[in-house]
Amino acid sequence: MPFVPVLHAELFKIRTLRSLLGALCAVVLATALFSALAGLDSGTDEKDFDPLFASFFGVSFGQIAAVAFGATAVSSEFQGGGLRVTLAAVPRRGRWFAAMVVAVAVHVMGVGLIAGGVSLAVGRAALGADANSLSWAEGLRGVIGCGLYLTLMSLLAAGLTALLRSGVATLSVLVPFLLIVSFVVGGVSGTVADFLPDKAGQVVLHASWDGSLGPWTGLAVTALWAGGALLAGAWSVRQRDA
Repeated sequence: MPFVPVLHAELFKIRTLRSLLGALCAVVLATALFSALAGLDSGTDEKDFDPLFASFFGVSFGQIAAVAFGATAVSSEFQGGGLRVTLAAVPRRGRWFAAMVVAVAVHVMGVGLIAGGVSLAVGRAALGADANSLSWAEGLRGVIGCGLYLTLMSLLAAGLTALLRSGVATLSVLVPFLLIVSFVVGGVSGTVADFLPDKAGQVVLHASWDGSLGPWTGLAVTALWAGGALLAGAWSVRQRDA
């Protein structure tokens, strides 16, 4: 079967699973809600106040929903012999996995851009006069960066799920990791922590940064993490029994 029909099939699968649609809605809701709360609780009198990151603070929570989406989209194939049925229709495993990856990326990128736009709007509104120093160029970078970052994190989860063959195992690894990095190690700059996937990718959401990576090089590092996970997942799909 050619790639385009396989992609259409994977897009259709995602749109018919309520759990996946719920995860996509949660990306927008969590990102916007926590960005609004952060904006209400922030101010220029705080040390190292960053209006851009305050507007996108909710991404730290929205990424959990994005990770859950990527993990669930792939793990659903390993339940009830679903992968055997899929491979009966698409014997070329690499083609199926590539279509799955594209389907995940398309959905999360679209939702991520929406989440970024809503987050910026509610964040600026919550910050009020404190958002005056935030330029629209920085805001546009934040919206685009939000979409790219959430997409890469969902692909990281998708690759790990294909490798581990379990959405639960993937979430058990990634969710604690993300929470620890974001809230415990997140304040450490200029160290190896700068090159962790979430820390590197979220540089694009800051108006200024002190680490060794910039906005786009940080996203490139996150892309390398996601690419490594996807390569490992593709190897597992091709080598292991369905």
